[in-house]
Amino acid sequence: MVQSGRRSCGSAVRRGGLGEENRRVYVKSLTLRGFKSFASATPLRFEPGITCVVGPNGSGKSNIVDAFSWVMGEQGPKSLRGGRMEDVVFAGTSSRPPLGRAEVTLTIDNSDGALPIEYTEVTISRLLFRSGQSEYSINGNHCRLLDVAELLSDSGLGREMHVIVGQGQLDEVLGAGPEARRALIEEAAGVLKHRRRKEKALRKMEAMQANLTRLTDLTAELRRRLKPLGRQAAIARRAVAIQAELRDARLRLLADDYLTAAAELERGEADEAAALARRSTLEQNLTAARSREAALDADEQRHAPRLAQAQQTWFELSALAERLRGVASVAAERHRYLTAEPDQPRPAADPDQLEAEAAQLREQETVLGERLEQAREQLTAAIASRSAAEAALAEVEQHLAEQARAEAAQAQQLARLQGQVEAARGRVAAAEEEAGRLADALAQAQSRAGQAEQELERFRTAGPDGTDDRDVLVSAREQAEAGLAAATARVAELRAAERDASGQRAALVARTEALAEGIRALRSGADADTLLGDPARFSGVLGAVAALLTVADGAQDAITAALGAAADAVAVAGLDAAVDILQALKDSEASAGLVIASGQEAAAPAEGPGLAPGPGLPPGAAPALDLVEAPAELRLAIGSLLAGVVVAPDLAQARDLVRAHPALRVVTRDGDLLGTHWAQGGAGRPPSMLAMRTAADDAAAGLAAAERACEQAAARLAGAVQEEDAAREALAGAQARLADADAAAAERSGQLGRLAGAARAAGEEA
Repeated sequence: MVQSGRRSCGSAVRRGGLGEENRRVYVKSLTLRGFKSFASATPLRFEPGITCVVGPNGSGKSNIVDAFSWVMGEQGPKSLRGGRMEDVVFAGTSSRPPLGRAEVTLTIDNSDGALPIEYTEVTISRLLFRSGQSEYSINGNHCRLLDVAELLSDSGLGREMHVIVGQGQLDEVLGAGPEARRALIEEAAGVLKHRRRKEKALRKMEAMQANLTRLTDLTAELRRRLKPLGRQAAIARRAVAIQAELRDARLRLLADDYLTAAAELERGEADEAAALARRSTLEQNLTAARSREAALDADEQRHAPRLAQAQQTWFELSALAERLRGVASVAAERHRYLTAEPDQPRPAADPDQLEAEAAQLREQETVLGERLEQAREQLTAAIASRSAAEAALAEVEQHLAEQARAEAAQAQQLARLQGQVEAARGRVAAAEEEAGRLADALAQAQSRAGQAEQELERFRTAGPDGTDDRDVLVSAREQAEAGLAAATARVAELRAAERDASGQRAALVARTEALAEGIRALRSGADADTLLGDPARFSGVLGAVAALLTVADGAQDAITAALGAAADAVAVAGLDAAVDILQALKDSEASAGLVIASGQEAAAPAEGPGLAPGPGLPPGAAPALDLVEAPAELRLAIGSLLAGVVVAPDLAQARDLVRAHPALRVVTRDGDLLGTHWAQGGAGRPPSMLAMRTAADDAAAGLAAAERACEQAAARLAGAVQEEDAAREALAGAQARLADADAAAAERSGQLGRLAGAARAAGEEA
């Protein structure tokens, strides 16, 4: 069976009609991966000329043809000889599991520009997953099936093109009716793309017709709305007349108000004359007052501040009186206006606005009417153009049919004459050569039979069959598989260890950040941060006391309770520094607790009052000073703060110690402080700064160790991955050598079979 590969695509592809220049789509390669019987990636290279795929039944020739149809967009599973589209995915064999996807890649040479794309080489890929999802791509870019169809439409390729003839389709073509043959001829002539464009144009015309219908409906609706607007315009004109009458009435009222105001003006002028007379009297009084003014100047200078204050009060009272008079005037005016015109009609809608709306609607109706006429003219022109195109198409189709019939008749007659000539020449040549051929046939056949027997015997005795070498290769492959399995297991184990180390590091990072945030929160409310945040301003600051002390594990809460406020204080160097800092804090309205360091190193701390040395304490109790380490300059201060303080494990022992030694102060490891006349403790206390700093230091140390463990785990994992890659490469090499050995054995067996067949055929021929 012969299936056409490259020729089936290249020979039938044209751009344009039969009268245009022919351009061929050149198929360079086809790659199948997981498609039907091709489980592994199988590339097929096509060279110029005719490519034939031959083989026995069931070898997969038809699958190659189906791959061409499938990658170009075939959507029917029956056309691909399957029940579902998922049947094209490799279903597996007894020795190989099924795959989850199928992929076919088609590479086309576009150096002559047959495809409408700016690439000299076009690669079309189709990927189908077993779940039913499908993907298309052109030159590695994802696209739609429509993009692939449009790219191949002008070239003559595609799932609807008859460029691929499968099993049984040749008889269908030969036995097809006139309509089917016409479709084939139109397709070969490039009419299909014009039919598609025609259908697209018809769809656009239908859409335009729908828009035109909608435009007509809108025009009718606008006309229907114009009638109520006309009525509203008439009402608006009537409202204008009413408003004019209203304005005249208001003007008459204003005239009356003007007359009233004129009468009031006359009365005001009379009052002004009386005021002038009074003014002369007042001027005389003013002259007398000026004489007193000189006498009062001295008093004015003495009482100037009181006078200024009185003037300010007078100005304020005058302004207030003026505002009150204004308010009273406004109130009187409003009262008069409301009593004069109790009922005023509300202004109606503005007729100018209604006229403007009506004019706007008329303009819109005019514009829509013009657009309607333009659309009708475009529709008439499109219908005329379509009629002309259909007439031209009918003439071209008739002309093509006549040419096809004439060419078929001429080709048939020419083939018949050439057949007669070739038959005559063949008979003459056969008659001339028959005598000599029959004479030499027997000698040549006997010679070939002897040579074939000799080659067969020589090949049988040429060398070993390679079975021992194959056993060695199989053993090497098994060892490589075992090494790969061990490396894979080690990689998985190291990955788990690396994940655990990363998780521990992340937990320690979170704990460190939480503790740091807690320490900042504890310090944020204290004014001591002022000293620590600006050391250049406050000289003599040694640091926070909690940061300078080192407390035994488990005793942080006890030492914090024993130190009290000193636990959150700041250490300073000497009394002078403390006085300077306190003075600066007073100026800035801040406060802080200070622990004054001593320049002398403290001697051994004295025992607290009533404290028996060493063995006098019960088991589990210890002096507080034994649990604290401080710098040399702070030892004396810490010793004085913790003098007479004992750390006990619980409250019961603390009670016994206080009863036995009333002068002692006993603090439990939970932070409860107990004395003879005073106690402090309980639940709900905030975390101590010392405990949080110790926990932060421990978390930082643990984080450093976790980071080192992560780095070591990553290094071991990288080495294991390299070992796994090396084992995988070794396995691949062993498999390749075994495959080469199997291929060599198969080739030797095939050659032996061919030689035996040749010897047998030569003997039969002789």
